[in-house]
This record gives sequence, C-alpha cells and structure tokens, in this order.
Amino acid sequence: MSLLYDIREYIKSGETNEERLGLEIEHFIIDKSGRQILLHDLSPLIEEVANQLNAEIVTTDETVIGYITDDYAVSIEPSCQFEISINPYSEIEEIESIYDEFCLLWEPIFSKHGYEMVARGILPMVENGSITPGDIPLYGKKRYKYMDEYFETTGKYGKYMMRASASTQVSIDYKSEEDLVRKLRLLQKLSPIFMIMMESKNEEEVLSDTFEYPHLLRSQVWDDLDPKRTGFYPGAYQEDFGYRQIANTVYSTPLILLTDQGESVFVGDKSAKELEREGLIIDAAMDTQRKKSVVEHIFSMGFFHFRIKKFIEIRVADSVPIKKALGYVALIKGIVYSDLNMELLEKELKDVRDTDMIQDAIDRIKKDGLNAIVYHNRSAKKWINRLKTMTQRGLSESERRYLIYV
Repeated sequence: MSLLYDIREYIKSGETNEERLGLEIEHFIIDKSGRQILLHDLSPLIEEVANQLNAEIVTTDETVIGYITDDYAVSIEPSCQFEISINPYSEIEEIESIYDEFCLLWEPIFSKHGYEMVARGILPMVENGSITPGDIPLYGKKRYKYMDEYFETTGKYGKYMMRASASTQVSIDYKSEEDLVRKLRLLQKLSPIFMIMMESKNEEEVLSDTFEYPHLLRSQVWDDLDPKRTGFYPGAYQEDFGYRQIANTVYSTPLILLTDQGESVFVGDKSAKELEREGLIIDAAMDTQRKKSVVEHIFSMGFFHFRIKKFIEIRVADSVPIKKALGYVALIKGIVYSDLNMELLEKELKDVRDTDMIQDAIDRIKKDGLNAIVYHNRSAKKWINRLKTMTQRGLSESERRYLIYV
C-alpha cells in the first residue's frame, strides 16, 4: 500500500448519515492603533483561559498557541489571527450558543487589555493601505517560516494571505462518494454568490492600490497565491470524478514542508507522491496514528476553495460577525440537506459545465460586486435573494430567522 491509498481511505472514512455543520471563524485581535497584537501578548491570555476552563492546552516550541474543549478549539494562525473552530452540530442554535459563551469569556479579557476582536476578510489597516503585510511579524513556527519563504516565489500575495487575511469556514457531512461529488459540484457553482454575500470590507472604495479590483479582496489574495494548491479541484465536472481523483490531487500537490513526529522539514515543490517515491516517506514503516497524522498534514497543505477531508470544508467566505456567519450556515444547511433544493439548483445550473465558467462569474463579481451579472443574466444580488427564498423550505421555523443576516 501507499499514502495514496491511505488518503483515499481517509476521505471514505468520512461517510456518515449525520447532517451536521461545523463553523470556524478567524478574528483579528487589534490594539487601539489598529495593529494586530503579537504572540507574546496573546499566548499568556490563552494559557490563562485554558487553565480556567481545565481545557487541553496546545503548544508549539514550548509556547501555548491554543486549547481544546468539549465544544470547540481555539488556535493561533500565522500572524496571530485568533480562530475558534466549533465542533459539528445538527442544530444552528447549538453553534450560536457555543460562540456566545466563547465571546462572553473572551471579550471582557480583550477589553481589559485595550484589545478588540474584529471579523474582516482583510486586516483593516492593510485594506486601507496604512501598513503593508511586511510590517506584520509572523510568529516563529517553522511551518509558517517555510510557507512564507515558499510563497515569495509563487505569487504576489503570500504575505497578505498569511499576515492579513481571515475567513469564515463551514463544514458539512457527506453520505457517500456520490453524495460528496454531488454537493461539491453544486457548491462550487454557488461559490461566487457565497463570496460576495460574505464579503466583509470597508463600504467605501478600496483606498489601497494593492488590490486590482474593488471587491472580493480576500479572494484576490488567494487567487494569486499559488495555482498549484488553490482554486477548484481539477476535473471536478468530469464524469469519473470522485475519491480517486481527489486523492490524486492531494497526493500530487507540492507540500512545501513535511511534518512528521512533531518535526517539520522544508521540501519545497515536492509532493507526497515524490517523497514516497524517493523513500523519504515510507508508508509501511508508520503505525496507524503516525500515518493518520501525516495524511492530515498532507491535506492541510492544499488551500482549495473546498477542502475535502472527512467532511467538505467550504472556504470561500470572509471572516464576518457571528450573526452573518450563522445566516451563512443556515443558507448552506437549507441547500445541502434538502434534496428538493439540491435538485432545483442542479437543474437551474446544469449549463454551468466547468470551473472556467465559475471563475468567470467570480471575476465579474470582483469588478462589479452585487451588481455583477453572473448566471442566467441574473445579478449576484438577485441570486442571493433567490437562495434565501428557496432555502427557507429546507429549514425549521426557528432556523429561518438566521437568513435575515445574509
């Protein structure tokens, strides 16, 4: 066997009849000047809270960088973006309750120190050109150092992605290979609508000349980061697309670095396929837990709009305040867990045949925002209203209220 087999089996192991939703939101923690606070400011606060909660503490290089509770995990991203990752639940009210408790705990702590927790797609001071990402330090994790150096060679926005971007991510379940492919294909077609619906930026024109277009600033960053690991899964609309093709993409994506047994080494353009061929990864020599850890690392180095793991992770939205995030969760739930809505949208978008057509819609929205004409001569704004109307019937009465926030 090889890691390719392990990757494919890892995807298959996610099959479930559950219909859950997970939510992750990255925040900027800024001081009164608008700058992100640094690791030595944030780490002690995380340790203090983790001990208060009797939570599992996560460390790297003997520095506290997160904690894990029964309901959620907190972690620090490359430039101290502060992320909460809420465990998957079937009920949106449960997700809302957990986030509210998180805020009740953290907001007074940040306020006491003169900090603010901000949800935006791009750090405001970078968005308006007051500072550049070069003014923002990364914290000293080897993973981020290697990625930072690598992205200097692949596109112009590597520093922006790592230091000044933040997202909202929603994960959903799949029942089978057929169900995964069906959901992925439809969600990819809808992703331009999700992007503009979840845009979070200054209402005025962008002041910085860094960005080519006035809309989807975070998407512009990711689109120009590294074409080998971003965008859409290749071949997603080919007839034979499924676990095998997804696994092949993951197996063949350049890794930048390999993390194994707690150590990270720079590997540059080499993929898991190449490392295994060269004998630097030996599948047969790894026990089950080590193999699982390596496979999960390999998945984590692909930054596609939709990341397939043991669930489908939808990665196209800016970081937004919680009410809007919950509206987004509700919209997605009303689509993917409603056979009727899935069928209606599949028929309506059957002429969107490939990712080039989807990318064209994204490019139009970058220029014209909500007024962009995308599919069927319909504006992005009208598509949002269409989705909000139709998804009501896929939600309980108590969950429909969340749709007013998107």
